[in-house]
Amino acid sequence: MATKTIFITGTSSGLGKLTAIHFAKLGWNVAATMRTPEKETELTGYDNIKIFKLDVTKPAEVATAVDDAIAAFGKIDVVVNNAGMGSYGPLELAEEDTIDWQFAVNTRGPINVIRKFLPHFRAEGGGMFINISSFMGITTAVPLGSLYNMSKFALEGLTEGLYYELKPLNIELRLIEQGGSAGNNFVNSIIWNKDENITAYDDLMNKLSALMGSRDTSQLDDPQTIVDAIAAQATGESKQFRTVIGEAGNSLMALRKSVPIEQYLETMASNYK
Repeated sequence: MATKTIFITGTSSGLGKLTAIHFAKLGWNVAATMRTPEKETELTGYDNIKIFKLDVTKPAEVATAVDDAIAAFGKIDVVVNNAGMGSYGPLELAEEDTIDWQFAVNTRGPINVIRKFLPHFRAEGGGMFINISSFMGITTAVPLGSLYNMSKFALEGLTEGLYYELKPLNIELRLIEQGGSAGNNFVNSIIWNKDENITAYDDLMNKLSALMGSRDTSQLDDPQTIVDAIAAQATGESKQFRTVIGEAGNSLMALRKSVPIEQYLETMASNYK
C-alpha cells in the first residue's frame, strides 16, 4: 500500500506543527508549510517531512508550494487548511487593512489553496480537504469578534457549498470546529482594533480583555484531541462532516440549537453587562 501524503498550512507552531509531527509518526509523508521556513528547526528532524515556504494570502506562493509538494511526493491525499489568525475589537475602529487581512488569511487563504489543489485531486480521482474552523464559525459567544466570526462563518459556508460540486468528483470535505487549546498562542497574536479618541466601546473592551487574560489554561482543550480528530478524518476512521471539539463548543452549540436566536444572543450579551 502506497504511503499517503498530507499537506498542512501554518505548521510553524501550535496545532499545525503538532499535526505535522503526528502524521509523520503515523508514517505519512508530510508537506509542512509556513511563512518563514528558514527559522524551523524541529520539523527538519523528520525524514518524511518536507518544508515549503507558503503565505496563504499570496496566490503565487500557493502555486509554487503546491507544485513543489506534488513534485516532491508525487501525490497529495489530504490537505489541511490550518493557517489562521484573529482580529478583535469594535468594527468601527478596525483599520481597512485589518478587515482585508482577516478575510485574506482565514477565508481567502483556504480558497487559494483549494483552487490550486483541485486539478491535482481531479486528476488523481479524489482527495480530501480538512478545513480548520472554530466553534466561532457556527455560533457566537463573545463581543467584539465580528471580523473573526465573519471569516470563520464564511469558511463554513464555503466548505458546505463545495460539498455539492466536489462530491461527484470523489473529493471529500471536512470541518473541524476547535476552540481554545493549551499551547495555542492565539490570544497573544490577536490584532486589536483600537482608537484612543473613541471611548464608547471601552467598557466592553475592558471586559473582553479581562476575560481573555484570566482564562484558566487548565480548562483549555488538549490540542492532541484536535489532532486526533484531524487524523480520524484523514484516515477514514470518521466520516463526520463537522466535528466540534471540546466542552465549551459543544455546550454553546447545544444552547444555540435549543432556543430561538434572539434568546441565544441576549443570553450571550448578558454575560458582558
